[in-house]
Amino acid sequence: MNLAQLHEALAQPLAQRDCIVYGDKRFSWEQVTDRSRRLAQLLRQHGLGLHRERKHLQNWESGQSHVALYMYNCNEYMESVLGAYKCRSVPFNVNYRYQEDELVYLLQNADARAMVFHGRFAPLLENIRARLPQIGLWLQVDDGSDTPLMEGAFEYEQALADSSPEPMDTNASSDDLFMIYTGGTTGMPKGVLWRQQDIFHALIAPLYSEDMSLQDIVDTVLRRRDRDRLGSGMAPPPFMHASGCCVALGIWFMGYTLVIQSQTDKFDADDILSTMEREKVSSIAIVGDGFGNPLNQQLQQKQYELSAMRLISTGGAMLSERNKRLFQEHMPGLIIFDVLGSSETGQQGMNISQSGEIASSVDFTMVAGSAVVNAARDGLLDENSNETGWVAQSGHVALGYYKDAEKTALSFPTICGTRYSIPGDRAEMNGAGQFRLLGRESVTINTGGEKVFAEEVEAVIKKISGVKDAQVIGVASERWGQEVNALVSLADGQQITAQDIKDHTRRILADYKTPKRVFILEEIQRTVTGKPNYEWAREIAQKEATT
Repeated sequence: MNLAQLHEALAQPLAQRDCIVYGDKRFSWEQVTDRSRRLAQLLRQHGLGLHRERKHLQNWESGQSHVALYMYNCNEYMESVLGAYKCRSVPFNVNYRYQEDELVYLLQNADARAMVFHGRFAPLLENIRARLPQIGLWLQVDDGSDTPLMEGAFEYEQALADSSPEPMDTNASSDDLFMIYTGGTTGMPKGVLWRQQDIFHALIAPLYSEDMSLQDIVDTVLRRRDRDRLGSGMAPPPFMHASGCCVALGIWFMGYTLVIQSQTDKFDADDILSTMEREKVSSIAIVGDGFGNPLNQQLQQKQYELSAMRLISTGGAMLSERNKRLFQEHMPGLIIFDVLGSSETGQQGMNISQSGEIASSVDFTMVAGSAVVNAARDGLLDENSNETGWVAQSGHVALGYYKDAEKTALSFPTICGTRYSIPGDRAEMNGAGQFRLLGRESVTINTGGEKVFAEEVEAVIKKISGVKDAQVIGVASERWGQEVNALVSLADGQQITAQDIKDHTRRILADYKTPKRVFILEEIQRTVTGKPNYEWAREIAQKEATT
């Protein structure tokens, strides 16, 4: 399954339907096709495309040109994704919070040949472009900031107008790459390489069965259209986050309209909910409590007509049972898919909350290909095992890490004759086809010789009625090496003390997992993608401990 070919195939019968709605701008499938073809032609004119077929390469190698996307969510971002694919180049995400040295590292590591960027970033890029001689094409998108055109750059709209709208005869392949740059708790940014065929089934459109052809998918979409069952979906998380871009593509491949909120450079709950109301959005993707808390808080302050809503999917961070319950109270009939996955594996587990039944936020049903492997990574755990293992995935998984054979071998081992991806989450079996997520190894707390998984403690604290959010970290301790600390925020009007939280945790978990210190804060800060900000949490805990 080639993503560009599938979008082109859907665009023919859906030509006049809305493909993208962004603020007050609307683009039909026909228009998005035209604009992405023009970009593909421009990239090809500058020498970008396929240089070596996949079959001649190692799993950590790329034979295609790489295009950096340095923008907030907008129509130009998704047009650039399609345009790059149409000329057999590889778009990749750039974290718009990076500073100069971080950007240089990323763009050099990725061997970027072209960049599409929002105008507000031009001054920063001007400072570093001399260190990036491999980038031969700069495309500046007008973002309303009135930033002058960077010297040597092309203005995006004018460049499209000057380019040809003819389709490219590229022999695009299901082996063409999809690349996600990931960082955060996993260390320095590294490019995760996927075959488009694999990520389509693993993360973008897992509801389509593997035996479906491109035409089968088109026919399925047309049957939905004929029954007036094509809706609209939103992916508010940044497109520079794997789930944001993949959900956006998945919305398209269901034949839906991709709706983008107006305010994309910061989180605005009212803007998101107002957009959902105006566009009659039926599905939305969020990133755990980082999105759930402000959305539910806004829903309590203002009424929105959201009767079209059918589905919320959440992943990337924990969504508390409290927030699941609040969403269902505000939107009766809502189904919540809680998905565990990673940039290397796609989906690994899922639970579903519906009809007033709230699923656990740490217990997951395995999907096809998922397993828990033992600590030594040389065997699988069975349903009766009490051992703590690693969540693993086989089948449609990533190829490896760009230019890093060693990390590829470590994270994608062959176990019992099957190749697995093991991104770093720890878990225990919880019966047949079930596992309990403990947390990411990289944020494990070592205290007095015992291992404590931060997410396990967070899940217990979030079960307390009146707790809005929680973040657990390890802080240096002369006695214990590290000690468990918790930062907690409360719902409005709640009178919960630090001791209440310690007592509750001690009743459920082993004593060594109980936070030594609990700090009650007004808000818990998260990253722009809604994930836990552990660096901030450690700084706050250390500061609070000395005051």
